Amino acid sequence: MAQLINLNAFKDFLKSSNAGGILLFIGVVIAMVIANTPLAAGLQRILDYPIGFENQYLHLRYSVLLWINDGLMAIFFLLVGLEIKREIVEGELSSPKKASLPILCAIGGAVVPALIYLSLNAGKDTAGGWGIPMATDIAFALAVINLLGDRIPGSLKIFLAALAIVDDLIAILVIAFFYSSGIEMTYLLYAGIGIIILIIMNRMNVQNPYLYLIPGVFIWYFVHHSGIHATIAGVLVAMTIPTNDTDKESPLERLEHTIAKPVNFLIIPIFAFANTNITLERDMIHGLTAPLGLGISLGLLLGKPIGIFLTSWICTKVKLSALPEGSGWRHIIGVGLLAGIGFTMSIFIAILSFEDALHIAEAKLSILLTSLLAGVLGYLFLSIKQRT
Repeated sequence: MAQLINLNAFKDFLKSSNAGGILLFIGVVIAMVIANTPLAAGLQRILDYPIGFENQYLHLRYSVLLWINDGLMAIFFLLVGLEIKREIVEGELSSPKKASLPILCAIGGAVVPALIYLSLNAGKDTAGGWGIPMATDIAFALAVINLLGDRIPGSLKIFLAALAIVDDLIAILVIAFFYSSGIEMTYLLYAGIGIIILIIMNRMNVQNPYLYLIPGVFIWYFVHHSGIHATIAGVLVAMTIPTNDTDKESPLERLEHTIAKPVNFLIIPIFAFANTNITLERDMIHGLTAPLGLGISLGLLLGKPIGIFLTSWICTKVKLSALPEGSGWRHIIGVGLLAGIGFTMSIFIAILSFEDALHIAEAKLSILLTSLLAGVLGYLFLSIKQRT
């Protein structure tokens, strides 16, 4: 029964990610159109408009764009954290046999793209963007693979989802350790106290998941001011919410079901819309073939499938794990191409990587075009496989 409930939760996750991916794509198209019309200046004024309040004790007045990237995206990271914990406790990452292949493939699919990027950008002012091609966008990748329906093994979809979830965990760790700056220990201590309170609530078996969000808001504030990126607070809070491997719905599953649709249908499309209003310029187009653009493109298009394929090949040769049931090597290459869809998390890391507005815009455009190409190639590759 527990396996049935977990399977249903996974199906709900696939459905919401599929529809969310479509909305995300629509948001990108609308933003790109607006950014290249006379409406662009008005949209930018809205994104730059400050909202909130501040005094000598609290500072909560930020631009609309920052509230989206640091506030709304913390809820996205909360959902990612819940998915990671659920998969570790009762899903595809719950045993070494199940977890070994997606975990190792995610690592291989993150390291190789980063090395490709660094080989092209070492010693340049764009070297700090090495984390950009490491990420996979769950919503987009699952939306594309779902379009294939029963033409591919169902186990392949589960494998891609587990791989993308581990990939997100890697990206979270990269952000926490490499894209945070100027650590303020006092605020970090306050955040730590908040986490301890949540752990105590977990130990006291507090079953209402929404009670965990009250200290979570304060943890977000303290993490935001500590120098560690505020979105990490969402993951920290998620890890303290109780779950189980039984047929009884856990507080974690209850919260996950509550926020999955708002995140996939609202927050991610808003993030995409706010961060892809790219006004195309000649210098920016030239940047696609510069080390920055090539590092991102080659990292996602070549690094991802190479890293995932080689890791899978090594794991099977040493009998550490087996390929997903009913899958072959061409399936693994196809999944590797889909893993090159790095949209949401890649753009997020790009924003953290550079201060130069042109570099950020070039990176976003490279991510956008490469992710689109990776999705098309992955879909075609997996489709052609079924007719050969």
